[in-house]
Amino acid sequence: MSAILLKPARVWSDGAMQDGAQVLVAGARIAAVGPKIEAADAKVVDLPGMTLLPGLMDLHSHLFLHPYDETAWDDQVLKESEAYRAVRAVTHAAATLRAGFTTLRDLGTEGAGYADVALKRAIDEGLVPGPRLFVATRAIVATGSYGPA
Repeated sequence: MSAILLKPARVWSDGAMQDGAQVLVAGARIAAVGPKIEAADAKVVDLPGMTLLPGLMDLHSHLFLHPYDETAWDDQVLKESEAYRAVRAVTHAAATLRAGFTTLRDLGTEGAGYADVALKRAIDEGLVPGPRLFVATRAIVATGSYGPA
């Protein structure tokens, strides 16, 4: 297992900013946080001027939908294939991870069936990059509340 030693200017940890702190990552886990960590075999990544934060969480996301101002709901849900929407969800998941969100709760696939379960599996197995997902599968709404009648 290869280790990485991150050396930012500061680390937000335990509810406070820690100037000069370092973070040792071993595999997929944070092994240590603190000043002057000894890790002889670790790859060192200097991050001057940077602040390192814990991963963020978004607990209300819709990876399978366009942004609200981009495409009408009916057009994407009724006219785009499930496969096409799954490809979009993969790109949304990767972009969300790059933005610092390491955990997402995806609330309903809006017509894409159980594609969110497949996306979660693909991320978990390392096939595609993305945050840890908690998925709700098919959306549940009151009859006539929104969407096509």
